[in-house]
Amino acid sequence: MNQHITRYNKTAIILHWVIGLLLLVMFAFGYYMSDLPKDLPKVETLDLFDLGVYTLQLSEPMTPRAFYFNLHKSIGVTLLALILVRLFWRVTHTAPDFPATMMAWEKKLADAVHKVMYLLMLAVPLSGLLMAIFSKYGVLWFGIPFIGGLDNPDLREIFQESHEIIGFVLLTLIVLHVVAAIKHKVIDKDEVMQRMSLHG
Repeated sequence: MNQHITRYNKTAIILHWVIGLLLLVMFAFGYYMSDLPKDLPKVETLDLFDLGVYTLQLSEPMTPRAFYFNLHKSIGVTLLALILVRLFWRVTHTAPDFPATMMAWEKKLADAVHKVMYLLMLAVPLSGLLMAIFSKYGVLWFGIPFIGGLDNPDLREIFQESHEIIGFVLLTLIVLHVVAAIKHKVIDKDEVMQRMSLHG
């Protein structure tokens, strides 16, 4: 029974911000990786993201493309696990009330968008994982063998396209989610953002 909870608990708030940040990092990561040539030579050291900030010593020689794709997969698997934890928390806890100042249609729309975002947050890393499974490389989780590749180019292409399309839709919803949060804070001046804040 909902007893007028005004904010999510600390676990949900931390998961929300960590997952949100990781999703944005992964979108930027994916954009960066898409431009990496396939024919670069193997290297033993790597200027991380070509920023001139940190040089990484690799455990074994590999191409920059292989390194970044493996890192993307590793973070993606971790992100999928966090999202599953977040989903489990959501179905086992009551969400806080929306502010009374919100119209009924706004509450219904916000609830629907949240549910779609949960679905897409699950679908993006899952489609990426399936794409990796049906490649010939499989998945290493930070260098540890996790799932072997099945080398099925047709299925890999299907999940690659799904991964990209679902990712684009999710990114669009995240942008709208942020814009809506700013609107509630700046224009409506209500307590929507306080629901996901560690501070009052």
